[in-house]
Amino acid sequence: MTQRVALATVMDRLSIDAVITDYAVAVGDGAWEEYGALFTPDGQADYRGAGGSLGPAAEAGRWLAEDFRSFPARQHLIVNRRLDLQDLGGYPGDQAQVRADYLSPAGPEAWDGESAPALFTGGRYVFELRRTEEGWRIRTATAHRKWRYAPGADAG
Repeated sequence: MTQRVALATVMDRLSIDAVITDYAVAVGDGAWEEYGALFTPDGQADYRGAGGSLGPAAEAGRWLAEDFRSFPARQHLIVNRRLDLQDLGGYPGDQAQVRADYLSPAGPEAWDGESAPALFTGGRYVFELRRTEEGWRIRTATAHRKWRYAPGADAG
């Protein structure tokens, strides 16, 4: 691998990491326009493994906005990222996959310590990304929830 190819690979990895960070921030902040702009025009989000829907990114953003309505204070943390960049015989390609864990605590803006709802979930994402003229974008985002905890909720 030449120094130029190595530099291009590092730049791709940093750009892809920035897209995943922007995704986490958009979901946490409820910035649904920004969320949609992170996807390719034909981008899909599959939240069935987390109790949601499968569909175009715009539909997924609407579903998330509705689903999070009861939880206006959120953090969406994406960690333990494993990035596989397409290798074209020593040169970086135009496709990548990121597998990463998520932790997503959510609750009301003002918690009284007793009756306010709270929700904690964790799981794993698989992102498929493509290089576009605008830069790296998410082609598919698939969420697999591993656990969910709602303090005070019935166990049944």
